[in-house]
Amino acid sequence: MELTEDAKCDIKETPSREEVESKDETSPCGTDQTKTSVARLLTPEEMEKSSGEQTLVSGFKQMKLEKEAQKNWDLFYKRNTTNFFKDRHWTTREFEELKAYREFESQRLVLLEAGCGVGNCIFPLLEDDLNIFVYACDFSPRAVEFVKRNALYCPERCCAFQCDLTKDDLRTNVPEDGVDVVTLIFVLSAVHPEKMKLALQNISRVLKPGGVVLFRDYGLHDHAMLRFKSGNKLGENFYVRQDGTRSYFFSKEFLAELFEDTGFQTVANDYVLRETVNKKEGICVPRVFLQSKFTKPGPSHGS
Repeated sequence: MELTEDAKCDIKETPSREEVESKDETSPCGTDQTKTSVARLLTPEEMEKSSGEQTLVSGFKQMKLEKEAQKNWDLFYKRNTTNFFKDRHWTTREFEELKAYREFESQRLVLLEAGCGVGNCIFPLLEDDLNIFVYACDFSPRAVEFVKRNALYCPERCCAFQCDLTKDDLRTNVPEDGVDVVTLIFVLSAVHPEKMKLALQNISRVLKPGGVVLFRDYGLHDHAMLRFKSGNKLGENFYVRQDGTRSYFFSKEFLAELFEDTGFQTVANDYVLRETVNKKEGICVPRVFLQSKFTKPGPSHGS
């Protein structure tokens, strides 16, 4: 039997990864989100737990995880196919640039979704906006295949390809300075912090001067971060899950410095706070995301 969204939120035990992360903050059962420039403060209990987690994964295992990163994400999509993340119908609400970033309504918007997964973001956009062309890439070959098999996939409106953002030149598939908007939604957190700048440099090459990067990802002190136990920590704010996939949790200061050091300018950079409520147990699960916009210096769009 298919559970309703309210039923899915009534979780008696500590939420699993699927329960915490698959909703991707899209579930309607939480309270309204709040945007703030200040990081969420930890409770005394959370501070005590956090201060005790000092043991890092061994260097050998960390090297192995980096080497097998693509394999682990491919296995993730093999296990979950297209059923893990929900379609992201909220993107046009949260990022008005996806609607307004053009001079006239019939103008075609060219978008790159860096880290498209199985298409949970791009297919709602393609359905909703007939004047959009999407380049979509992902680390996982299996995820890209799921995109191409989707009934909504049309080569005239979408070009999907496999790509490691940290080393594969996007210009092989995307024209240089040929994209109006880039979306980085729950993607950069999966990249090793030492390689994040490489990914942004790669993205910058295909983004038009005056173009914008729309970013949303896990924020500092998110519930998913606090759930990690000792032995899962790779570095500061960087953790490995049981399936070998990794996640970084961003502070706004780290993110702004990362983009600005790569040549971008900050337009907006805020924490988004939400609560997922367990109604039966009376437990509020704090979710923290970072929602930001960065522009590539140059003539403004349409000038």
